[in-house]
Amino acid sequence: MNKNLPLSNIVVLDLTNVLSGPFATQILSDLGAEIIKVEKPNGDDSRKFGPFIKKRSSYFISLNRGKKSIVVDFNNEEDKKIFKKLLAISDVIIDNFKPGTLEKYGFSSSYLKKNFPLLIQTKISGFGETGPLKENPAYDMIVQAMGGIMSITGKDKNETYRVGSSIGDIVAGLYAVIGVLTQIIFRNQSKKGSRLDLSMLDCQVAILENAIARYSVEKKIPCPLGTDHPSITPFGAFKTLDGTLAIAIGNNKMFKDFCYSIKNEELHKKKKYENNAKRNKNLSDLRRDIEYQMKKKKTDYWCKVFVKNKIPHSKINNVKDVIKNKQVENRKMILDYNFNAIKNLKISGNPLKFSFMNINDNVKKSPDLNENKSEILKKIK
Repeated sequence: MNKNLPLSNIVVLDLTNVLSGPFATQILSDLGAEIIKVEKPNGDDSRKFGPFIKKRSSYFISLNRGKKSIVVDFNNEEDKKIFKKLLAISDVIIDNFKPGTLEKYGFSSSYLKKNFPLLIQTKISGFGETGPLKENPAYDMIVQAMGGIMSITGKDKNETYRVGSSIGDIVAGLYAVIGVLTQIIFRNQSKKGSRLDLSMLDCQVAILENAIARYSVEKKIPCPLGTDHPSITPFGAFKTLDGTLAIAIGNNKMFKDFCYSIKNEELHKKKKYENNAKRNKNLSDLRRDIEYQMKKKKTDYWCKVFVKNKIPHSKINNVKDVIKNKQVENRKMILDYNFNAIKNLKISGNPLKFSFMNINDNVKKSPDLNENKSEILKKIK
């Protein structure tokens, strides 16, 4: 463990499983925290998720680098004694069990507060610890559906799409990190522990952006718009001679520059396109006029033109394209994982680029199940 990292004096007892919690503790690990991953006897469920490389789950590897694994069976009294000793050396406990799980084994919030008053408790669950759904199980798909994100995702209201990345879990993981760091600051100030009750559903509602405000004002239920934006136009994907190009025009000056770039200088002068509100209202006509010009040339041609004229744009990259992207490469966002005879497994890096540390310079090993038991037991004797 690097003693110079910001969280190098923090020990996190990580009881989380699959994605939301492991995503959070992966970030905390990158920031220097010691992560003791407490696993059930058959391990984190994601150890069984493919694809596999050298009999190890690439899914699990990508979310658990730098952690230490120990198996704790809460049905075993000796293991529960070990868990109590782990609590005594930990600063943070984080879990994403269904509410009531730890209580069933005698480790309620009140027990933890009484016996470990400085302990920071972070609880991730589908619906939180209050409300009529508090005991219901949840997965990413469920909170995307219930939280409204799916209702504004896709081509139109007649087809339903899940967001391609598991943002129900990932956003909860990000908020969990914010919560843990806030609790650490609070403890430093108050000399007291605290508890965070974090709901995946709440997190989905929080990222609805301006959809709630728009509904409140317009009394119209927001619906899917494909790649278009509900308030800014042109802002979406447009066809070229050989493909599709994403374009984002944020103001009138930029729209004028864009029109000159596509060799239709008169377009921005038309009354129905003279400001964003009118462009938004006349999107169908504007799309037809833009694509009439853009279909005359190939995507690469327009990319060169837009780079020259500083027009925000991008090809629609697939994952292979992203891995090879020069900007992504420059930012060290694709890392090579080389452990346990695994060579050059591509995994995503950490986007935090601090002036005082380079997180992505040191790729850490993901643990095998119970790999670190002996090391961890030595710490608590």
